Amino acid sequence: MAVLPNRYLVKLDTNTDYFKTYLSYIGALRLTIGSATSIGGAEKSGSKGFFAKMVKDVPDCYCKINVGAEAEWRTSTKNNDHHPAWNETHDFLIADYDQQVLIDIQDDDFAGDDDIGIATTTVKDILLNGGSKDLDIIHKGELTTAKITVQAKFFNFIDDVNVLTSTQSGGDEGNLVGLVTILIANVLGLQGRCEELNPSIKVAWGNREFCTAAKSYSPGTDIFNPSFDQSFHIPVTADLLVNPPSFRIALLNKNCETGFAEIPFSEVLNAPALKKEGVFDVGSGATVRASVSLRGMQLAG
Repeated sequence: MAVLPNRYLVKLDTNTDYFKTYLSYIGALRLTIGSATSIGGAEKSGSKGFFAKMVKDVPDCYCKINVGAEAEWRTSTKNNDHHPAWNETHDFLIADYDQQVLIDIQDDDFAGDDDIGIATTTVKDILLNGGSKDLDIIHKGELTTAKITVQAKFFNFIDDVNVLTSTQSGGDEGNLVGLVTILIANVLGLQGRCEELNPSIKVAWGNREFCTAAKSYSPGTDIFNPSFDQSFHIPVTADLLVNPPSFRIALLNKNCETGFAEIPFSEVLNAPALKKEGVFDVGSGATVRASVSLRGMQLAG
């Protein structure tokens, strides 16, 4: 098991049960980019620098934020300000408290954006500092006089239907209220010529779709009962809980769907520990071992 930058598992024993060894996200970090002070203009060179200085002397700053392997988030741009204040918030899924939070401050420029500097911390460091921290901004390895302030709250994922269905953890529109985790372990009972089998699994919930890696035959492998051991995650916002659709698990051979199974959202919501796990018939004698779980978010004490 490793965190580079997200936790992942390497299966060493083929008899290992993926459902028992899988480790889900531990929670969500609600990160707010507050304000920065003493931001100087980025260093410029050549004709670009000369022309830019004719147009403006004060930076137009925005931030690009990365946490683990989550999608990069970008703030809005604050024009002509050495002390920009964003006060913008975004939720990140967290696999480990030691995951790095990287903030890349940029000067928005029509001729190509320029580096202002980088600020870094970890999830653990922010939380141990009371949920707020002033970070130094480093430019090309050198400490600057500029600083940026961040605030954070941490939410644990819990299997409580009341927490999930309430919107108390969501706060502003667009914030997360929960998480869907879909695990695909293996397929049993495929039929046909081994050379013609190229199975994969596509899972869908509403307009969110994911697909496992496709398997192909090679000597020594059991292409009729292939293992996938893959996980998929869907961050849940409050709007997704209004008339939620069923979960759909489809079996594909190459790019052609050969069968599917549907799991109503209500079955997962009413299942013990908000987890529906089992072997699902996808037709033609084939079954898929899968798990669908729901988690709500509760502010950590």
